[in-house]
Parts: sequence; C-alpha cells; structure tokens
Amino acid sequence: MSRSAVKPRDQDEEDDFYDCQETLQEEQGDRLQEEQGDRLQEEQGDRLQEEQGDRLQEEQGDRLQEEQEEQGDRLQGDRLQEEQEEQGDRLQEDSDGGAEFDDEYLREEQKELTEEERESRRQQSLTVKEKGNSHFKAGDWLEAEQSYTESLVLCPVCFSRERAVLFSNRAAARLHMDLKDQAISDCSRAIELNPDYVRALQRRAELYEQTDKLDEALEDYKKVLDQDPNHSAARRACMTLPQQIQERNEKLKEEMMSKLKDLGNLILRPFGLSTNNFQLNQDSDTGSYSVNFVQKPGDT
Repeated sequence: MSRSAVKPRDQDEEDDFYDCQETLQEEQGDRLQEEQGDRLQEEQGDRLQEEQGDRLQEEQGDRLQEEQEEQGDRLQGDRLQEEQEEQGDRLQEDSDGGAEFDDEYLREEQKELTEEERESRRQQSLTVKEKGNSHFKAGDWLEAEQSYTESLVLCPVCFSRERAVLFSNRAAARLHMDLKDQAISDCSRAIELNPDYVRALQRRAELYEQTDKLDEALEDYKKVLDQDPNHSAARRACMTLPQQIQERNEKLKEEMMSKLKDLGNLILRPFGLSTNNFQLNQDSDTGSYSVNFVQKPGDT
C-alpha cells in the first residue's frame, strides 16, 4: 500500500467533523425553517381569523342595522296606520252623528307636539278648511261637512278661534243637510271656544227658532245685540219673539187643560160626574184659581 492511498487519522476525524457540522446545520436549518413556517402560518392564521372576524362583525352589524331600520319603518308605518284609522273612526263617528270631538283626548294626543308641528298642523287644517269652503259655495254640503270635520281633527286644540270658525262652518253645512240638532251642537261648541262669536250666536238663534225653542232663541238674539247693537235681524227677533212665546205658552196651557179635563172626565164618569161640575174662577188680582162645585152645570 502506497503512502498516498492511506488517509491520516486526523484527516478522517476532520472529515467526520465536517460531516457532523453539515448534518447539524441542515438539522438546524430544517428546524428554523419549520419554526419560521409555523410562525408564518400562525401569523397568517391570526390575520385571516381577525379579517374574517372583522368582516363577520361588520356584516352582522350591517344586517343588524338593516333589521333595526326595517323594524323602525314597520313600527312607524304601523303607528301611522293606527293614527289614520283612529282619525278615520272619529271622522266616521262624527259624520254619523255619534261621538263628538273630545278636547281632552285631543289635548293629550297633541301635548308632545312642538310649536313648529302645531303650526304645521294649523296650516294643514286651514288648507282643508278652504277646500270645505269651496264645496260649500258649490252647494256640496256633505263634502263641505266632511272637509270641516277633517280640518277639526287636524287643528290643534290650542287654536281656539280657528276651531270655533270650523265648528260654525260645519253647523252651516249641517243646517243645509237638515241636521239641525247637530248644527246646534256645533254652534254651542263654537260659542264655548269664543263666547263673543256673533255669527255662531246668530246661527244658533236661528236654529233654535226653527226648532221651536223660542226662549233659547230670544236669549241668543239678545246676546247678539249686546255684541252688535245695529244687528237688524237680532233687533227684529227681539221685538217679535216675546209675542210668539206668549202665544205659544197660551196654546200649551190650553192643550194641557184639555188633557187634564179628559183625564178628569175619565175619573169622574163612574160617579156620574164630569169636569163640567167644577168651575175654575181666576182671581184677577193674584192670577190664582179657585174651584167651585156645581150640582147642575146647566143651571149656572
């Protein structure tokens, strides 16, 4: 064996060292690469999870907001529909002669309105009132009445004078529809809201006169004269109504006496008597009556 064919022992050890060193470096490199890969994968996983979580939260937030908006729209729509139905019911009841407007209810309903909202509703009411005036001028009494009623629903209760005019206008429409009792009620509401409202007083006086409530008519005509001394119709009524009232009272007294006589004859007949057996004598000084019994009425 030649010298060159044999490696020295130190050379073998050196080769083994380098082989171990390379193996160690490879193992360390693998571990480092694996650790870096794990960290990278973990970081990417965290970022992905965060991004997915953010997207999910954002999507859920958007869906929640949309659902809340939809619920809000539905609730608002339901409330609006309920208010419209309630107003429709009140309108129908009133036009049918049923329940009248309850100012306390309207005041409670409107107490949360702002000044701007009250003014807005007043303007809406005036617009509907003008529509009612147009119907009235055209002779469309029912449409006019319905418009005035709708305007009353819209007009806040704090605007007393505006509401008084609306009640008086509706009374005029109902008068043409021959709804006199309801028209009187409307005039009374107008006068409650505005005691100095001459037109409402005059209109109610005329309605009282047409329904044979002459005493009430005379009182209203007197109030009209207090407000307007030159009111010719009221002055004329104050001159003629007292005589009409007296004639009416005399007629009522005669009718009452006739009914009492019939009742008396019915009671006295079993005893062979009648009311002719009794004479009523009036004292001219006191106006009182005394009763005298007459055995034979024909002998008197």
